[in-house]
Amino acid sequence: MKNITINPQQIAACGLYCGVCKKFLNGRCPGCKENEKASWCKIRKCCQEKGFHTCAECDKDVKDCKIHNNFVGKIFAFLFNSDRAACIRYIRENGENAFAEKMAKEKQMTMKK
Repeated sequence: MKNITINPQQIAACGLYCGVCKKFLNGRCPGCKENEKASWCKIRKCCQEKGFHTCAECDKDVKDCKIHNNFVGKIFAFLFNSDRAACIRYIRENGENAFAEKMAKEKQMTMKK
C-alpha cells in the first residue's frame, strides 16, 4: 500500500484528490489522470482537450458548466456527500499545492457538502 502524500499531480480534473483514494493507495487504480479506462469521463476529456490540469484553470464557473455539473456528478455528490465545485473553487483561491495538502491532511478525496 502506498502512503498518502501531498502531490498536486494526484488531483483529478474534476477536483477529487486521488491521493487518498483506497484503490489508488492499494495500487488498483493509477488515478484519474493516468486511468485510460476513464475515457468515459467528460470532465477529464474536456480538461485534456483544453490542456488544463483541472477545471480550476477554466474561465467558466463550475456551477454554470454543464460538463462539470452533470447528471453523473449530481449522483456522485448525493451518494458521497461530495462538493467537487467547492474543491475547484478552493484550488482557484489557494492553488493546487494547498488543496493537495488540505486533502492529504484531512484524508479526504473531496470537500464535503
